[in-house]
Parts: sequence; structure tokens; C-alpha cells
Amino acid sequence: MPARLLHLSDLHVGTVEEPEIERALDTLIERVEPQLVVASGDLTHRGRREQHERAAAFLRRLERPLLVIPGNHDIPWAFPARFTRPFREFERQWETTEPIHRGDGFFVIGLNSVRPWRHQSGGVRSTQLQRAAELLAAAPEGTLKVVALHHHLIGAPWRSRKKPVARRTHVLAALVDAGAELILAGHIHQAAVSERHEFEVAPGSLRGATVSVAPGLGQPRPDRRGEARGLHVYEAREHELVVETYVWREEDWGLTALRRFPRGRQPLQIEPA
Repeated sequence: MPARLLHLSDLHVGTVEEPEIERALDTLIERVEPQLVVASGDLTHRGRREQHERAAAFLRRLERPLLVIPGNHDIPWAFPARFTRPFREFERQWETTEPIHRGDGFFVIGLNSVRPWRHQSGGVRSTQLQRAAELLAAAPEGTLKVVALHHHLIGAPWRSRKKPVARRTHVLAALVDAGAELILAGHIHQAAVSERHEFEVAPGSLRGATVSVAPGLGQPRPDRRGEARGLHVYEAREHELVVETYVWREEDWGLTALRRFPRGRQPLQIEPA
């Protein structure tokens, strides 16, 4: 049975919350049966303790293994806590800002891209990239190697003033060279999925990687155009990765896109007519 991973992001607990969406998410999870749920940051809107508690309770009610990383909204808004203890409430719930998941067909590494002195943009240090490379090198053969961070590595489909992760070309190249097959992010509240060779010129012999941004589960600015409420589901097959995009449609989650990307160095096989 192919391994399935559900990716959601940007809950923004503390703003507009709709219980019917939470109930429908339970139904969707029963339908797609993911082995793992990845939440790529901005669980809360202001990083307050009660918001972290509510976000953690919501995710744990899904009754699936979880890998959770922080976003720029998950640290305190006010000085001095933003700089003296930025991740205290997040770690109270999740223990670490850089978790690892092994098993169920996946090897997933979380990277903390949040920098307290940067409100929107984030970064990944060289030491983080080196650790990721060491971990990925030890991943079991055949498992889908995944890296998750909050800040995006590819541009938004709609215009956005949110900056991607700093040195994104360097970060992307380092993760791909380390063996990452799927790179997950959030932050921009817009769905975007691309294969590395679609936007970065590279020799044909180089292995590609799928880079994905989740649409965003919460909607703190409901009147802003171009910000969908949705999530991604990934299915890892032997030679390909299938990405399903679900968007909330008033009463239920609707499948709005299905994409296939190759795993490894070989392109997708053309299906016979």
C-alpha cells in the first residue's frame, strides 16, 4: 500500500475559526487514510499559551502521528519575550522545533526557519543544513525523504509581499543534494507545487525534487483575494509522487487538483493510449 502524508499549514488559531471545517477534516482523514500529518507552522496567530493549547488539542484530535514545526506567528508578538524565550510555548506542546519522523514509508525532518528578529521572512543556517544532510544520508532505502519548514522556497501563484526563506537557491540546492525528495512549506496561504527542474535549470542527470506549499488551513483575512483554505495529500509510489490538493467548498473538502511527479532521476513514464 502506498504511503500517504497529509500536509496542512497556517491554522492561525485565535482568529476566524469554523467548527464545521474541523469536523469535515476528520472525515477527510478517514477517507484518505494518511500515515502521518505534517503541520508546517503558524499554528497560532499571536503565539499565546491558550492559542498553542487549542492548536495542539485540534491536531491531536486527528488521531494520527504528527510532525509539527513553528511558523513566524508561533512566537510572542511582544518584546522582550519575542527574543528572550521565543519558542517556549511551542516547545511546551511539541518538545522540539526540529522534529524527526521515521517509519510508515517516510523519513521526515523538520527545520525551524523562524527568526525572531524577522517578522515575515525566515532563514536556515548552514549548521541546520548540515544536520539535515547527515540525517537524510541515514534514511532507509526506499522511504520518501521529506524536509518540512515554514517559509516557502518557490513563489506564490498570486502576488505576495511575503519573502521566501533567505538564500533560497542555496537552501534548495543543499537539501536536494542531501537527498530530499519532497520539500514542504506554508506561510503564503497559496497552493504551489513544482518539480525542481520546472524552475531551476540543472543538468539532466541531476535528481529532481518536488517543492510544495500548502494553501493554508486558517484564513485570518477572509476578504483577501488569492488566499485559499485547503491542504495537500501526498502519496509515495515506487517511481512517482502523487499530490492531491483539497480546498474547502462551503460544506466539504473538494479535490481540485491532482499532480504526478517523478521520483529519482528518471522522468515519468508515458501511459499507453
